[in-house]
Amino acid sequence: MTRTLGVRPRSRSTGYDHRVTAEVLHIGEVARRTGLSVHTLRLYEREGLLAGEVLRDEAGRRVYSAWDVEWLGNCVKFRASGMPLAAIGRLARLVREGTGNEAERLEVLREHRRHVAERIAQLQDCLDLVDGKVAAYERHLAADGIGEPW
Repeated sequence: MTRTLGVRPRSRSTGYDHRVTAEVLHIGEVARRTGLSVHTLRLYEREGLLAGEVLRDEAGRRVYSAWDVEWLGNCVKFRASGMPLAAIGRLARLVREGTGNEAERLEVLREHRRHVAERIAQLQDCLDLVDGKVAAYERHLAADGIGEPW
């Protein structure tokens, strides 16, 4: 639903006024779009993992913008790639603080990239082993099961 609401910040405004006239999404819809549970969305809010302030409508219900959903999509990928919640929280805090800390954000992302690259190298080593075993069994079966494939 797209409409302008008289949304109010839960606490102090963080300067994300573009959210007031953006697409308004409630927590259930955000859960469906991101694959995160409602419980996890509330946890992310409590732990400070969102890059913007979670606003509330006149009835006190959480309202999210498309930008929030995009950020949460990034969080899902960060978590899937092994980024600790603390690192996501640090990155979210830096984004909330606004411009001027881009070097710190870059360092968080570079550190995580190093972790992901190491994990990919480990997985590539595992894949090479599995590929070798698959090839050995394929050769074994093509030779009518003669010899030991392992």
